[in-house]
Amino acid sequence: MKRINLTKKDLINSIYMQIGYSKKISENLLEDLLSTIVDNLKKNKKLKIAKFGTFSIRNKKKRIGRNPLTKENKEISDRNVVLFKASKEFKDLINIIKDE
Repeated sequence: MKRINLTKKDLINSIYMQIGYSKKISENLLEDLLSTIVDNLKKNKKLKIAKFGTFSIRNKKKRIGRNPLTKENKEISDRNVVLFKASKEFKDLINIIKDE
């Protein structure tokens, strides 16, 4: 299976084609949507989008990792990671598309 990357430019063009706003307005819409998601996630540590899924932030503790090339041990600092759990409706939609 070939990997296809979807860029912001692709999303902006899709908004432009479907809604008919200028590309600049389409870009602003996308940027506003993404910043709203990030801001809410930072503030609340969890964001649920109905019929799509839930984003959440989890803290990973520091740990010892190993460089596979040099076999050198190195400490990996603690950090926040973003998790995504797809909703049942989203999973069902993906399976319907796959079956067609």
